[in-house]
Amino acid sequence: MAPSLRTVVRRMGLRSLAGSLDSAVRWVAVSELEDPTPFLEGDELLLTTGMRLEGDFSGYVARLVARGVAGLGFGVGLSHDEVPPALVTAAEEAGLPLLEVPRETPFIAIGKTVGELLAAEQYEEITRAFAAQGRLTRAALRPEGLHAVVDRLAAEVGGWAVLLDETGQVRHATRGARAEAVTGELGRLRGTRMPASLSLSGPEGHVVLQPLGGGARPRGYFAVGAREAFTPVAHTVINAAGSLLTLALEQGGAQREAARRVRQAVLELLLAGEDERARAVLDALGGRLPGEPFAVLAVPAEALESVEATVFATRLPQAAGGGAPVEGGAAGGAGVVLVEEGAADEVAGAVEGAVGVSTACRYGELRAGIDQAVRARAASRGGVVRFAELAGQGLVGLLDPAVAQAFATALLGPLTAYGARPDLVASLRAYLECNGHWDAAAQRLGVHRHTLRYRMRRVAELLGRDLDDPAVRAELWFALEAARR
Repeated sequence: MAPSLRTVVRRMGLRSLAGSLDSAVRWVAVSELEDPTPFLEGDELLLTTGMRLEGDFSGYVARLVARGVAGLGFGVGLSHDEVPPALVTAAEEAGLPLLEVPRETPFIAIGKTVGELLAAEQYEEITRAFAAQGRLTRAALRPEGLHAVVDRLAAEVGGWAVLLDETGQVRHATRGARAEAVTGELGRLRGTRMPASLSLSGPEGHVVLQPLGGGARPRGYFAVGAREAFTPVAHTVINAAGSLLTLALEQGGAQREAARRVRQAVLELLLAGEDERARAVLDALGGRLPGEPFAVLAVPAEALESVEATVFATRLPQAAGGGAPVEGGAAGGAGVVLVEEGAADEVAGAVEGAVGVSTACRYGELRAGIDQAVRARAASRGGVVRFAELAGQGLVGLLDPAVAQAFATALLGPLTAYGARPDLVASLRAYLECNGHWDAAAQRLGVHRHTLRYRMRRVAELLGRDLDDPAVRAELWFALEAARR
């Protein structure tokens, strides 16, 4: 804050003739012009000897007041032996602070004094800012980290603060925080490029909103508000808090990614049968594996963050289960969770998206458990599916739908390409459903059994298969079931 006119008067030993001495002095200007206002910005202490001033001073004073000068210092002993009474009267009527500057006080001395006061004030502001930054840094080192910085920031500005995630949801807010106004503003800005800092002012006070994160996409946001406008020191403190919050978020993300890589290495050790080594690695990081028996969950990769703080969870390695569904699209972007069997339902229910749950297994059966979970997830339409539930859906339900469909299309292709002639596919289904009994199958189709016999001979010719072979019948039945799904 700039020094007051009272401080300058006291420091220089000047005499006040009119007006209040509470106004702030941001600079000193010297001018003998009848109208110096085009060269002023406001808040200056204007010094003059009045060599061109005489007569009616009301217009001169009115122009200075309109320009917002902090005060007028009139030097005596040169062109005027004393401050003109008319100037004193005009200053009193207009409320312009008027000072008498004695002959022995050089104008430059007043300028130097004001400069020193401004420099001292700026140094004090910098000192306060550094002290505040130190308190914010110490807060960042506390266990609660991000939340402690937000609380400290609110205390430093004498207002409130709120921390939000990248979606605009409130993660932490201090007492009195206007969180709804902040989230509403973020909603209004959604889809536009967020500025580095956004200032809002209204009847309820002043708010600064800033994004967090070093990339193009914010990792989160924070806002700080107060009744009074923020000072330069407050803005410095706010920017420092933004840097600390961004650093904490980036470091937290790097630590989470490193922990995920360790957990994936642990999973690979488990798959290799190195149970003791896997436990040793995880124990060194303060983690633990579930006891036996446990369940394996296959979840969307983006859901790992919601559960990895409480259970063992990591990305699913390629071919972890040894089967095509694990390597292919059914497992694409999947994560794996190992959880004690009794907690499987609770953890699976907390995950958004398709979730597959294996049967109870031991670590020696982990690869099979992962395979079961992945296959169950492939059969899910967005909810939780247990592998045990697939038993009632037949063999087809255990396989990747795309693979099963491709197999059915290739095997039954010659029949579907037979054109407008009798429906050989329907005839084949009826024949297989009736276990090769001609009369029952013909009755189901509404044709003579000799007609059905002819059709089955045609099917065998087109497919090049022996329909009396049980293995051929099994493949054809599987293809018919897969084609119907």
